[in-house]
Amino acid sequence: MEAVLYTQEGKENGTIALNDALFGREVQMGLIHRLLRLQRSNARIAIAHAKTRAEVIGSTRKLYKQKGTGSARVGDARSPVRRGGGAAFGPTKDRNFTIRMNKKERRAALFSLLSAKAVENNVKIVESFGSDTQKTKHMIDLVTKMNVTSGVFAVCPEDTLAFVAGRNIPTVKFIGVNYLNPMDLLKYNNLVFTKASIEKLYAMYL
Repeated sequence: MEAVLYTQEGKENGTIALNDALFGREVQMGLIHRLLRLQRSNARIAIAHAKTRAEVIGSTRKLYKQKGTGSARVGDARSPVRRGGGAAFGPTKDRNFTIRMNKKERRAALFSLLSAKAVENNVKIVESFGSDTQKTKHMIDLVTKMNVTSGVFAVCPEDTLAFVAGRNIPTVKFIGVNYLNPMDLLKYNNLVFTKASIEKLYAMYL
């Protein structure tokens, strides 16, 4: 697999071979789906909460005597069958949506996503970000010249100027190369690295 190399000005400057250990894997959609579910589920926060009979304000006194009234027997006013009582099976804020997936499977799913991008020729590499790309308008010019209409830029965490310059561009997203994740890789078409960030990627996983 190869990726097109671009200069700081957005001009094509040959190609770079991609490591088959990361970009030449078989695409396993099942693993990708599981990794996406993992990310989405583990990001969930349980907000909805219905009060149980123990949390509803009210007396626990029996409303009236058991026998002799001609009415059905009742307990306290907090009973779920009474209006204003607690919920019997409502949602609670202590629910846990966490899903687990072992490290080997997570890596295999990530490599499948990277390989899918490489097969579709959607992986691009820019040599580096020049000093003229520190402003949003210059970053837009670079993105346009590279023909990235929808892309995620995986850059080194220390490229803070690139993060700042690209955060207001709606069609692209800048993330650290150490935070490649299925939601961003599936949402955006192109995957763009710098020379430094792809070397960092290889150092992390090879």
